[in-house]
Amino acid sequence: MSNIKSLGDRKRKSKRTEKFETLDPIKNFPKEVTKIVDVVDHQNKIVFLSSEGKLYQSTSKNYHEKLKAFENLPPMKSIASGYSHFLALSNEEKPRVYGWGKNAENKLGFISEYDVQKPTLIEPLKEQNIGQICCIGQSSFFLNKTTNILFGCGDPIDGSLGKPEITEESYAVIQKLHENVANVFGGQSNHTLMMKTDGKLYGFGFNYSGELGLGHKNNALTPTQIKLGFPVEDISKIRLSYQLTSILTNDRKLYVTGSTQITGFGSDLTEFKQYPQFKNNNIAIKDIDCGRDLFAILTQDNEIWVQGIFNGLDYEDSSVIRKIQTGNNLTNDLSSFNQIKCCEANLIFFFESTSYLTQDLEKLLKNGYFSDCNIQDIPVHKILIETRIGKKFYLIKKYLESNCKLNEIQDLLKWIYCDQMINSKRTNEILNHFGIQDAQKTKLLTNDLKQLLFDEQTSDFKLVVKNEEEDDEELYIHKFILAARSGLFLNMFQNIEENFQKVKDYSGKSLETIELLITFLYTDELPITADTDHEFIKEEFEDIVEYYQLNPRISMMDIFEKCSKK
Repeated sequence: MSNIKSLGDRKRKSKRTEKFETLDPIKNFPKEVTKIVDVVDHQNKIVFLSSEGKLYQSTSKNYHEKLKAFENLPPMKSIASGYSHFLALSNEEKPRVYGWGKNAENKLGFISEYDVQKPTLIEPLKEQNIGQICCIGQSSFFLNKTTNILFGCGDPIDGSLGKPEITEESYAVIQKLHENVANVFGGQSNHTLMMKTDGKLYGFGFNYSGELGLGHKNNALTPTQIKLGFPVEDISKIRLSYQLTSILTNDRKLYVTGSTQITGFGSDLTEFKQYPQFKNNNIAIKDIDCGRDLFAILTQDNEIWVQGIFNGLDYEDSSVIRKIQTGNNLTNDLSSFNQIKCCEANLIFFFESTSYLTQDLEKLLKNGYFSDCNIQDIPVHKILIETRIGKKFYLIKKYLESNCKLNEIQDLLKWIYCDQMINSKRTNEILNHFGIQDAQKTKLLTNDLKQLLFDEQTSDFKLVVKNEEEDDEELYIHKFILAARSGLFLNMFQNIEENFQKVKDYSGKSLETIELLITFLYTDELPITADTDHEFIKEEFEDIVEYYQLNPRISMMDIFEKCSKK
């Protein structure tokens, strides 16, 4: 498992380090962990979330030592942290919320001892359909995605809950805070941003340094609309630290407000502005993140910029945004990473580039949607197995069931569906038997799925799309791929009779757009050429992620990036 690496340590040196040469791989997780999907921290504790939904807790001093998962918990889908507490949201049909850490101000939502050592169910939320959790310094937020009602608890001081009528006598109770909330943003901060269902951005809480971008430094006791110099729909990511708010847009521009005091500004900002370093020199930004005292930037050219306390920065330089000096090995290593997370002051974690396609097919392998055969009682999909291995299914099944253990078959299926080599030695031995050498280089999942795209011979369904100029077009598709990638298609296929061989598309999108969508669902790519009208693609795909209920982690920026690379 090597999709996560780290940079930095807790040693605070008085002189700057000349160069960082390598990232540190983290090898302390059990074998069954295929990848880490998120990491959060508070004070001296770090929590990792694996793709299997397991939680692993460490300290920043021993996170390279062997870790064990918390026991007796359901699979988790998201985690969050404040100054001294953690939240986790389960990955169940009706999600449950768990909390642990310091329980001062009752920010965990239940009456208990001051220090809660392990994830504990927050009972008052068990009847709510919580779809998002969020922390700020001394408070917790829980968003019901069905009703768009935001609940919360914790310290109400200076508007931290956005509801001034909450007093010290009542803040310990989880209560309804705000309505019509679509999304909420927090972190190692004392202020909060939230997107309302009207498409507008609001902020509340501490504003001593202008971190809410309201044009002044007065605290916001109630949600106050934030006026930006760019459309709200252009926002790709929002990250908050102690006295700073940062926004990354879809075109990879970076805007900040608050206690910046960096070269080019020199004092606190009260409204969002671009960093001078990134405004005029066409530096594209992959990702941003904030810890309590650290703001980090990863650029498209694999540069790392930091502001705040970090190993190798003098204290007098901490308010200045600086590019970290890296050796060639580190620069090359960073090319396979596209996500960063700041932990405490002196740790930055880097996550390997994640394929949305493999995320979705991993769920397909787990749930077995529309499987048409099995290997050792594991539901699988015949055409995918044959395409990946290049042999007839009955031969593959016979060999595996006669010569391989169950866990070896499971490891092979991880490669077939997700391009992941868990036990690379044994998996390669099995693939060598079928004539596949160096599979990780010669047999990519996306290349194999391209063979199935619009293939009449192997398809098991037709999607009828309205064609304005001619008769309606029938596109040849594979139900299991579209069901894995699109919530809309999954619901559609589950609610039609088995003998139905085709269904009509009612999206109202053009044939060209539907063909592009299907291509993206099979390959995670878009067939864009120099002659393609990029503005047309942008307009057509503006609502496609929401309408077709694609993987919620897919951002429009990622889709446009795939356009620009063609």
